[in-house]
Amino acid sequence: MSRRVLGIFYMLVFLVLGYFLWRDAWSTQGYSPEQPIPFSHKIHAGDNHIPCMYCHSNVERSRHATIPPLNVCMNCHSVVAVNKPNILKLTEAYNAGKPIEWVRIHEIPDHAYFSHQWHIAKGFQCADCHGPVETMERVYQFRKLNMGDCLTCHRQNNAPTSCNTCHQ
Repeated sequence: MSRRVLGIFYMLVFLVLGYFLWRDAWSTQGYSPEQPIPFSHKIHAGDNHIPCMYCHSNVERSRHATIPPLNVCMNCHSVVAVNKPNILKLTEAYNAGKPIEWVRIHEIPDHAYFSHQWHIAKGFQCADCHGPVETMERVYQFRKLNMGDCLTCHRQNNAPTSCNTCHQ
């Protein structure tokens, strides 16, 4: 083989490998940070069948699902599992009026606009994007939540794909 053909061959191999190595570099799929107080969605949403919208009550009327305020936790934990160490930490923070500094898991770039309200109104279930949360002892980012992932979903559901749909 000539040096030129060999050079082109190696360049193609490099580009193909690079594509597969870097295509998900901006995705945090699988991200599962440790939280200040361990929280099991498996126990709450799975075993006890607490609906997502009980805790994430703003999801139907807001862009954000929001992390529940401590008084929502205390609706149950003022009488349930009150002597467990992590519930004692929760109660202490609640009584002191201090929020728990939860670590955000699902995040999209600032330049993209996403509204939970619009998606819920269209009939999407939380699990469509967040996965089987009711089975997660520790929540992780289920989907890529990158532009390609969003566009694929929009195309599959005949939703708008023009740039100004999500970039405002």
